[in-house]
Amino acid sequence: MSDKQNQLPPKYNPQEVEAGRYQFWLDGKFFEAKDDPEKEPYSIVIPPPNVTGRLHLGHAWDTTMQDTITRMKRMQGYDVLWLPGMDHAGIATQAKVEAKLKELGTSRYELGREKFLEKSWEWKEEYASFIRSQWEKLGLGLDYSRERFTLDEGLSEAVREVFVRLYEKGLIYRGEYIINWDPSTKTALSDIEVIYEEIPGKFYHMRYPIKDSDETIEIATTRPETMLGDTAVAVHPKDERYQHLIGKTVILPIVGREMQIVADDYVDMELGSGAVKITPAHDPNDFEIGNRHNLERVLVMNEDGTMNENAGKYQGLDRFECRKQLVKDLQEQGVLFEIEERPHQVGHSERSGAVVEPYLSTQWFVKMEPLAESALKMQDSDAEKVNFVPERFEKTYFNWMDNIRDWCISRQLWWGHRIPAWYHKVTGEIYVGKETPEDVENWEQDEDVLDTWFSSALWPFSTMGWPNEESADLKRYFPTNVLVTGYDIIFFWVSRMIFQSKEFMNERPFEDTLLHGLIRDAEGRKMSKSLGNGVDPMDVIDKYGADSLRYFLMTGSTPGQDLRFHWERIESTWNFANKVWNASRFSLMNMEGFQYEDIDLTGDLTVADRWILSRLNETIDHVTRNADKYEFGEAGRYLYNFIWDEFCDWYIEMAKLALYGEDEAKKNTTRSVLAHVLDQTMRMLHPFMPFITEEIWQQLPHEGASITVSEWPKVNPAFDDKKAVSEMQRLVAIIKSVRNSRAEVDTPMSKQIEILISAENEELVQELEKNREYLERFCNPSSLQIAEDIAAPDKAMTSVVTGAEIFLPLEGLIDFDKEIARLENELAKWNKEVERVQKKLSNQGFISKAPESLVEEEKQKEKDYLDKQAKVKARLAELKQ
Repeated sequence: MSDKQNQLPPKYNPQEVEAGRYQFWLDGKFFEAKDDPEKEPYSIVIPPPNVTGRLHLGHAWDTTMQDTITRMKRMQGYDVLWLPGMDHAGIATQAKVEAKLKELGTSRYELGREKFLEKSWEWKEEYASFIRSQWEKLGLGLDYSRERFTLDEGLSEAVREVFVRLYEKGLIYRGEYIINWDPSTKTALSDIEVIYEEIPGKFYHMRYPIKDSDETIEIATTRPETMLGDTAVAVHPKDERYQHLIGKTVILPIVGREMQIVADDYVDMELGSGAVKITPAHDPNDFEIGNRHNLERVLVMNEDGTMNENAGKYQGLDRFECRKQLVKDLQEQGVLFEIEERPHQVGHSERSGAVVEPYLSTQWFVKMEPLAESALKMQDSDAEKVNFVPERFEKTYFNWMDNIRDWCISRQLWWGHRIPAWYHKVTGEIYVGKETPEDVENWEQDEDVLDTWFSSALWPFSTMGWPNEESADLKRYFPTNVLVTGYDIIFFWVSRMIFQSKEFMNERPFEDTLLHGLIRDAEGRKMSKSLGNGVDPMDVIDKYGADSLRYFLMTGSTPGQDLRFHWERIESTWNFANKVWNASRFSLMNMEGFQYEDIDLTGDLTVADRWILSRLNETIDHVTRNADKYEFGEAGRYLYNFIWDEFCDWYIEMAKLALYGEDEAKKNTTRSVLAHVLDQTMRMLHPFMPFITEEIWQQLPHEGASITVSEWPKVNPAFDDKKAVSEMQRLVAIIKSVRNSRAEVDTPMSKQIEILISAENEELVQELEKNREYLERFCNPSSLQIAEDIAAPDKAMTSVVTGAEIFLPLEGLIDFDKEIARLENELAKWNKEVERVQKKLSNQGFISKAPESLVEEEKQKEKDYLDKQAKVKARLAELKQ
């Protein structure tokens, strides 16, 4: 037990509470997986943040969710591994480093590959340090002894192993295909690295002349600059308009190239003129048509988006400048006869924002169909499948995997995993292997690197030591229990981890994938630099503390939904933390010298003691069940209500009667209940708010070094007490009723008034008499009469609670017209409740399908509502006489 017991400062200051606490956890090694054979393993691998900058609110949300889960599981007795790490983020990081070099007046080409990579590693170290400091501020319980990086030697070995195995199996191949090309970063992109945006555009309608004829054939395009690479015009074989032209020659304007008119089923007869220009080097569909008809592939652009020698007089122009010049020339020649304004979807690079160019290039690809088929088959088995939470996202996964295309994995970068392929300088032979060829002087390694997602797809098992299948961590902690990530990277990452895990581990990488949405601003807009509506999580922590931010993130949404950021809600969570602080401070001040061994819950418990212990049981059950289902919002709200409404507002106030009294036995019993409830409540709150709960728990009577490794609360059947709950509910209802009545006639609590309580039977009279001290303390009566069938005074305010009526004789203070109006409103309320419950009980579908306990509960409600309705009716009748 801490020497600082009973010494909480008067004011809650999150910066003081959180300072140094993380180091205390690290020094105690509380976050390190223990490989304890007595405990069941539980593992999560962190979605590795990119070393491109500081973490944003989305990272804070994602990692706080993981931390909440792992803290809870650790307390539940699991041997928890939460493995940290970071991603090298190929294109994104290289772009950042190149921008920095540009500011310094140099470039990667001037530095050369080796020096550039040195600069990239320096960048990585700098930003990895930033990220770790942010993890610390958030309080993340990561096992740093196992931290990994996607370019570390172990993961690099795993990447080489996977590449070579897939190549040897015929699932990796090299070929010339149309790929997505980013002219800004000069690298290939996979399909899912392309963001499509609808922008204003133009359709350019042209007439290509038929050779040796006065006829023309009409085509349209959105990218006229690519016509310089046209090698055919295609029509549908059944299109009667063009039967006579199939096989004839068409002349490509400007260029003068002779091209054939081919028939192909791909062409849509209903779209436009029914004829399409074919540019095999600049369009994926044209590429396929070109293959079928053995067409030449004419590439007209350079890698940087400028036109090449095949573009003739337009050589050297930027592609968009070329478009302007070409359109002007085509108009002058009379070829271009219409420019139609029409918005269309244009692909942009996710990384650079540049307009993506479909581009003929020699690249490395993964053959996806067999890998996807195997992964999808795994979903047929409940024991093998990955459970999507919420379940609806499994459909998103299926849709992508069912329609998957081969994955372009090569990137024209220097920062990343170099492709383990070498080309013989003389024979041109390709060698693929984990090791460099022996006669290395005769071989040249592929210049390209692998797509970042290739290495991160292996993350759940490569981080645990694979390909060493004897790795202790791999055997114990793989597959992992849950992956927490945003629904926006199901395609990018989740699916790839699943099919790679199935291929190399023959099982799922994680049992569940818990998917959350995006964090948006208060108006529901996506946070972005252009809108200037982003919020730095570190700024939130500096102002309100990590606990307030964490609690807001964990309780502000349901699985799969987006979350709106409101500063007001952060402030309200700070108010909650402050409420917890003040309640704990009061409790601790009244536990002077009280030790863990002094806690005794077997004494003479009051109804308030029995009630709070019973409600604690219900809270433990509710919080545990919902948190285990990842319903953290529901768990957090229930816990919030228990702490604020029941423990702070009612139990602590009632506990003051004993604490300020003379009976030492009662004092010790109350201290025991306070200590126990506060201890158990702090444990439940700990995964949400780790800093404040550790601070409070350390000063409570306790056993153990830290709340992080204390035992998760369990329901204690001995504390279940429905009678105490019922009694307390009635007391609270009476006290609230008296307070409300006083407020209506502006009679302050400090002024004593006469109170009469008419109970429906003698048993209820005895119950209320037993708790008279609470009624006197919180209602402040000049006299309090409790009896059966008390006649209502002529001039009094009346209220109804279950089993009793309360009369406040307030002659001279009450407006009887207003009292009648109030009672009529109350009657309307009970009329509605009676109608609702009777409608439910008359529904045979409900009666036959609902559990018996639920039906009985509704019947009890009907009885209660009818009783209250009758009492209000009777009182109204009396007042109206």
